[in-house]
Amino acid sequence: MEKQSKLKRFFAFKRKYLAIPYAVFLLLFILIPIAIILVYAFTDTADSGALFFSWNALVSFFTSGTKINILVVSLFIGILNTAICLLLGYPIAYLLANSRFNKNKILVMLFIMPMWINFVLRTGATRDLLNLMGLKGGQHPYLATMIGMVYNYLPFTILPLYTTMLKLDKSQLEAAADLGANPVQVFVHSVLPQSIPGIVSAAEMVFMPTISSYVISDTLSEGMITLFGNIIYLNFSQSQWNEGSFMAFIMLLLVGASMLISRRFDKGEKNARGAQLW
Repeated sequence: MEKQSKLKRFFAFKRKYLAIPYAVFLLLFILIPIAIILVYAFTDTADSGALFFSWNALVSFFTSGTKINILVVSLFIGILNTAICLLLGYPIAYLLANSRFNKNKILVMLFIMPMWINFVLRTGATRDLLNLMGLKGGQHPYLATMIGMVYNYLPFTILPLYTTMLKLDKSQLEAAADLGANPVQVFVHSVLPQSIPGIVSAAEMVFMPTISSYVISDTLSEGMITLFGNIIYLNFSQSQWNEGSFMAFIMLLLVGASMLISRRFDKGEKNARGAQLW
């Protein structure tokens, strides 16, 4: 018994070391970059090159009508792209997850395969295709940008919805149908509530990347649409570290807020399911 307990303690101790690579990665590529962003966001550079605490980046952002307008436009495009992707991706994911409609798993791969192609190459190919169709970005900047956004982020919507719908409680759906519920009632009261986690996950995977993206809007709109990711990139490329860092800090706040909302939404949904069970 003593040998077994020693072995258990030994292997438990060894398992702790498995977290070291993750801790190093977290420190080097997440915590330290965030700390650098915070330092530059609330400092300025003196003539001697030394950093000193300053609110200049904050004041510059909130007093600039152009930057506020870019943020509002970015939020609007992010919400619109998320809504369109959910409207298109939900029925596709439902059909792919339903064995009655999808007999071949290769169909799932066909929707996921675009993610294997380089992001810039996909965007360039989309621009060329739209030009052939007469939808040039210079003439229809918002339409071309939204087509590119939906095309690039639709697979990120389908995948979490598909994995969630594979786990639907089929017995619950059958029971609802046996009790006289029509297909619409079964969907509204059974399928939709069970797929909420997939919807929340898909929205997270689409909304924030859309706001921070700059390749799609810059390429497809021919430079006529500037998103929040564009202006952050421009500030850093022009060595405006303080203003670029403060806008990156705003982006971090938006990411944190979206994650907090989604977690509370998931928690409320789980509590509602628990109440229904009782």
